[in-house]
Amino acid sequence: MIKIVLSEKDFDYEIQALVNSFFPGQKSKVVIDGNDDEDVADIVINISFSMNEISVAVKSDKINTVRTEKVTGEQDYHKHEGKTTHPYRTYYKNILKKLIYTELSGINDEELPDGIVKRIPEWGTMTGVRPTKIAMNELLSGKEISDVRNSLKEVYCCSNDKIELGTDIALREAELLKACNYEDGYSIYVGIPFCPTTCLYCSFTSYPYEKFGYLAEDYLKALKKEIKFISELMSGKKLTSIYIGGGTPTTLTTEQLKSLISYIQMLFPVKDSYEFTIEAGRPDSITMDKLKAMNEMGVHRISVNPQTMQQKTLDLIGRCHTVSQTVEAFNLAREAGFDNINMDLIIGLPGEKVEDFEDTLRQIGELDPDSLTIHSLVVKRASRLRSTLEEAGEYGEAYGEMEKAERMERMLAIGQEFAAKHGYNPYYMYRQKNSAGHAGSSGQENIGYAKEGKECLYNILIMEEKQTIMAAGAGASTKIYHKELGQVSRIENVKSVHDYIERIDEMIDRKRNELL
Repeated sequence: MIKIVLSEKDFDYEIQALVNSFFPGQKSKVVIDGNDDEDVADIVINISFSMNEISVAVKSDKINTVRTEKVTGEQDYHKHEGKTTHPYRTYYKNILKKLIYTELSGINDEELPDGIVKRIPEWGTMTGVRPTKIAMNELLSGKEISDVRNSLKEVYCCSNDKIELGTDIALREAELLKACNYEDGYSIYVGIPFCPTTCLYCSFTSYPYEKFGYLAEDYLKALKKEIKFISELMSGKKLTSIYIGGGTPTTLTTEQLKSLISYIQMLFPVKDSYEFTIEAGRPDSITMDKLKAMNEMGVHRISVNPQTMQQKTLDLIGRCHTVSQTVEAFNLAREAGFDNINMDLIIGLPGEKVEDFEDTLRQIGELDPDSLTIHSLVVKRASRLRSTLEEAGEYGEAYGEMEKAERMERMLAIGQEFAAKHGYNPYYMYRQKNSAGHAGSSGQENIGYAKEGKECLYNILIMEEKQTIMAAGAGASTKIYHKELGQVSRIENVKSVHDYIERIDEMIDRKRNELL
């Protein structure tokens, strides 16, 4: 166990995340100096920060080091309710995190206590889920690419590979955002929480249609009520993109799907929007009737998401479809007229080896989708997979986590090689906590690749938080972008379908009270 002792409660969340990124599989806890704490730790990291100096000390049975940094900057170290104030806060935090990074990087493997392994995080001091956001914002502000690269190296300690990946994506994001006049627009997300079955790894709001399909009509009635309110609220504003996700939207019947799309078309300036995406998702929910309906009603982009092309894995994770159904659904989508089809893959699925992923990519290459998203498996608390792994004693062991991390990094590299070879460019990226190879850390990246002109703008907007996203449906989260602050605030809907139907007026009132 790693104990982090802070001189005061500030920056605690990010400090803990940074420490965790060095020690995969290890538990950590934060203690504020002066509080009684009797827990025995393998490593104790004492961090003291004051007006002009930061000190980091690392102690164990084999380590006893101290590193101190004088803080000089543009302003004094101000305090407000116990926290440093903006804009000096970011400057100070970066110095603090770099000092911690430098100190932990300098520990030799032979100095570590038995049972603890260390790895150097390639994203440096970046612990958030949006590592390209800093680079993209700097590019949008007019900075030269050379200055952005230098900042990622000197301020954030990123590796050369991650600097190249991050700036490549940030450049593409910035170009796409500038082209769509994003600051004057808004986007819409519509959530359909039904699925054919619930996958073993899933923690999203998802209800198997066979069991909960009787709620679909009432759900759509409540959903349309919320959509109508959003249309009135956003009347006269420019619509950038529409995204219907889930769950699996194509779990709905053809008539239900047509009814929803036509309702959206009636209320919003759909023809003026940049893109209209429906995440068709599960191949076992896709039919020619649904595909034709979507295409004829103006949907620009869909997803056909196998996650893997290994039948043994599909059976294990509870996706009740075959590899051949994936191929059939993709070919049907082409036949129906879609020229912008995405496919999602997940690396790190239980039992899959590097060779399995290579074979999946080979089969995907034969289909030649227009875009490809490669996700790192996220083992979240709410998923059945998390409890399965914990019961088997396969979650959180240090050496096991290191092995998983190395395997997944190899898969990510293979995915990047495949994308480059087949003409796909990386255009957006994010990281999720608790990816399968990084229990308790900031995780490996999920990367969206697309052929030229086939990128999904909504994916950039939702990840980089540069525009208001109005969201409707159970579990949907509206993000209000405050341009003057460069920040977003959130308005959450309840996750339960039952509660959403019964409390739809409350969901609408939440938006009304926040925005009117």
